[in-house]
Amino acid sequence: MLLFETVVSFFRDKEYRDLLITTIITIGLGAIIYHYLEGWEWIDCFYFCIITLTTIGYGDFSPQTNGGKLFTIFYILLGIGIILSFINAVYHHYNDSVIQNANGKRKDKS
Repeated sequence: MLLFETVVSFFRDKEYRDLLITTIITIGLGAIIYHYLEGWEWIDCFYFCIITLTTIGYGDFSPQTNGGKLFTIFYILLGIGIILSFINAVYHHYNDSVIQNANGKRKDKS
């Protein structure tokens, strides 16, 4: 239940919501560009964008065209900061919710 409450409160906060929208746009734009530059299926495009920007990089997909390679260079430089900011914000928001919930339970017991 705490996870659901955390997600709902995350969407109510304008700063977090804007970061989520920026993240979705970054991944979506990358997928569209890879679809047309590399000719990949949509699922492969989204997979590659997420795997690349989270720095996992399995190596099962890689751009083969010069345009795709050039785009990837700029996409990584810009996208990693956005994705890591989003992951960091989610972590801190969840962590703060857990701490507040724990402090609330302690006050109830007193």
